[in-house]
Amino acid sequence: MRVLCLHGAGTSAAIFKSQTAAFRSKLGPDYTFEFIDGPFPAPAAPGIPVLYNSPTYVWYPQQTVPSIRAAHRRLLNYLAEKGPYDALCCFSQGCALVSSLLLYHACETPDKPLPFRSVVFICGGVPLPALENLGLPISPRARRINEQTAAALHHKASRLAHLAAHLDEIRPGIGLWDYDTAGLLHDASVAAGASSQPPLLDDTDVFGIDFSRVPPDMRITIPTVHVYGAKDPRWPSAMQLACFCRDPKIMYDHGGGHDIPRSSHVSEAIASFFRELPRLGD
Repeated sequence: MRVLCLHGAGTSAAIFKSQTAAFRSKLGPDYTFEFIDGPFPAPAAPGIPVLYNSPTYVWYPQQTVPSIRAAHRRLLNYLAEKGPYDALCCFSQGCALVSSLLLYHACETPDKPLPFRSVVFICGGVPLPALENLGLPISPRARRINEQTAAALHHKASRLAHLAAHLDEIRPGIGLWDYDTAGLLHDASVAAGASSQPPLLDDTDVFGIDFSRVPPDMRITIPTVHVYGAKDPRWPSAMQLACFCRDPKIMYDHGGGHDIPRSSHVSEAIASFFRELPRLGD
């Protein structure tokens, strides 16, 4: 299986390679992972400088429709030159890039073959400007939740960076994403593990998006895996993305936050999803 990996905003190919090393180590030589940098240099995401000392990038510098569409063209050009791929593996902004690309494809060129067969989304979401540009009404509630969760993630990541630099403030037995959970806009006690449907959601109000009003063709139809953390402030965005994806799909709460835990059981679970992807496409 050949997999192209797209990092999050304010990180890099080298950082994403490090972040995914634990689950990739569970897969054999039949799995090839390729990592590329976003085209725009950007400040490092909060907490990244504590762990890594390398240049950092983004896939698009502004979350506007022209910027996102230009990023789509760059990715498609790369895929045309280097692809096709069996799967894409994305984190955060990489997920936003790929999910919006797939929704535009579904609405505008559904009969055109894609240069990849499946996607693994990790801590993903869909950019609201792209949804609005595709004709989906975006409610004030959805905009408010999007702004609040983005601000909460930035605050949380800054707090984690502080803790990483002041280890004496870390309390034994308390995970880094367990600090300040009162700031979450959702119930972090959702059940962990894989399931076939997003957990505990009302289809008419998935954090401000009424999926009963989403056009039937505005869906991602290739097999997808959704890995997310219930303690991630951006968990609502991950659930919205999952609702745009038709079955077959795999849902998995890794138990952490906006990150990729490296514990053995999480790593084995994510590796198992890569093994399942060919079967999902049958």
